[in-house]
Amino acid sequence: MYGIKLKVWGDYACFTRPEMKAERVSYDVMTPSAARGILEAIYWKPAIRWVIDRIHVLNPIKHDNVRRNELAGKIPFRNITTAMRDGVSALETFIEDDRQQRAALVLRDVDYVIEAHFEFTGTEDNNEGKHLDMFNRRARSGQCFHRPYFGCREFPVSFELLEGDVPCSLIQGDVDLGWMLHDMDFENNMEAKFFRARMVNGVIDVPPFKEGGAA
Repeated sequence: MYGIKLKVWGDYACFTRPEMKAERVSYDVMTPSAARGILEAIYWKPAIRWVIDRIHVLNPIKHDNVRRNELAGKIPFRNITTAMRDGVSALETFIEDDRQQRAALVLRDVDYVIEAHFEFTGTEDNNEGKHLDMFNRRARSGQCFHRPYFGCREFPVSFELLEGDVPCSLIQGDVDLGWMLHDMDFENNMEAKFFRARMVNGVIDVPPFKEGGAA
């Protein structure tokens, strides 16, 4: 009832497989959690939760090998809590001292359509028409809370609200994509949930999170 269709595209994308530790290797297509992040970048409210129904892969799957500068570590959690308590401790990391180059297998020339709907989280702000109109208005005008990205911040997303039919995919046939990250179970100790992804003529039907996800 509260469904939307959003067309998203970009030059590069990297939806990192969690089993790859040192080097980044992307899934062949966008994951549902990445699609949810794009929608939340455009319109997020505590009253609603975005649910991904279907992902349309419009362009053929193409890969590129790139080398990226990354930080070897991150700011220790203890330093963060100390700064939050006293309000004066510095939170800093020096890039030149912590930089390392890593290879990455990324996707190139990506083009998707996200079909999704929202559910209410139980707050009092449950006016479905208001939330739907606000998302549609923001998507039409290109507004977002922060620039959405395809897995890594250096791969920005271009988007537009799709109000007509979904374009036909250039991918035909039945493709088994294997186990794919569905999303994180934030209500169960941040447990990762996976599902068996199958793409039919460029379309991936995403099962309900509680039913289709497997730890």
